[in-house]
Amino acid sequence: MSNEAENQGLSRRQVTRVAALGAPWPLVGAAAAQQTPGGARDQALGENVFGPPRFGAKGDGKSDDTKALQSAIDAAAERGGAVFVPPGVYLTAELQLRPFVALVGVPAWDYHQGGGSVLRLMDPKAKCLLNITGAFGCTIDGLSLEGGRLGQGIHGVFLNKPDYGKKEDTFRIERSQIQSFTGDGVRLTRAWCFSIRQCMIAYNAGDGVSLKGWDGFLMDNWFSGNRGAGFAAREENASCTLTANRIEWNREGVLIVGGDGYNITGNFFDRAGTCGLALLRSAERPCEQMAITGNFVKRSGKSATPETYDSSQIRIDGGRGITCSANNLQVGRDDDGRGQWSPSYGIVYKGLEDCVISNNVLHRGAIKELLVDLGGHGSGAVVKDNPGSLFKP
Repeated sequence: MSNEAENQGLSRRQVTRVAALGAPWPLVGAAAAQQTPGGARDQALGENVFGPPRFGAKGDGKSDDTKALQSAIDAAAERGGAVFVPPGVYLTAELQLRPFVALVGVPAWDYHQGGGSVLRLMDPKAKCLLNITGAFGCTIDGLSLEGGRLGQGIHGVFLNKPDYGKKEDTFRIERSQIQSFTGDGVRLTRAWCFSIRQCMIAYNAGDGVSLKGWDGFLMDNWFSGNRGAGFAAREENASCTLTANRIEWNREGVLIVGGDGYNITGNFFDRAGTCGLALLRSAERPCEQMAITGNFVKRSGKSATPETYDSSQIRIDGGRGITCSANNLQVGRDDDGRGQWSPSYGIVYKGLEDCVISNNVLHRGAIKELLVDLGGHGSGAVVKDNPGSLFKP
């Protein structure tokens, strides 16, 4: 293979390795076609899948690859195609993703660091690394997005619309690690219809995911070690499904303020600094119409003052039409046997109307009180059959 061909992308051996690591086969085939001489490059599949090396990207962790990456994205947008990012470390400033473009790499990251196809932020003045505003129908798949703790308030993935518009965003973020940004891992402002699956969103200075919007699916993710919440929705928010996520070691676990229409099922909440799951009343309304079932909530309130209700597993402060059933709650401390035992309280609830809190198991579920009724309920508030025991450190 000539030096020119090698600079265009992957060798045959690298292509085999990329396929083994999990890149989609069509993109692997296209990447191989891009560096084959002659007519292979003219194949339809190869024409619609673009590799940043074709535009001069080095991926060596030293060169500025911003222009090459953006050129590949823009070229793919002209054909409604895809960008395949070969394994490497690509230094970049903010990139603007385009409608109906898939930005795809090799997901070879681990719990502590990126790997495979890495996009690493190099501009401390950027708003974000990947801007998906207006990128309707886009896909981010198999990338490591690294913020390097540069600047202030820089997000990993950012959607910021002035209004909701008339069209669903319909973006997907999959099999990606988004870590060490000084803002949120994913900041969504007026998002409408999206999914985040099989990602690790971790070690960010803000929230793992911060949502203003609705119609989201968040499934099979790690939200780990963020200094804000693992998932937070502090402004208008509705109609989201959170299933099979591990939400661990964040300052707050899941925080929903005045939300509506959530299905929170089968998640593992572990070692939140405050509440594992907090449903709070906004200035306009309480949380409404939510199903909270089959979750394991463990050792919440790591850094909370023990006398406050921040030291609780689940807190519902104003709720209508909420079911909280068949969850398992347990006290604990840090993995190394250090740190304070927590939380003080199991389930803290106030201002319920047509709500059920039942059949939760709180074996060693709290230190001071298993259930804390703060009153102010309307009609139809049912709290019963929640067996458990206090833990005495």
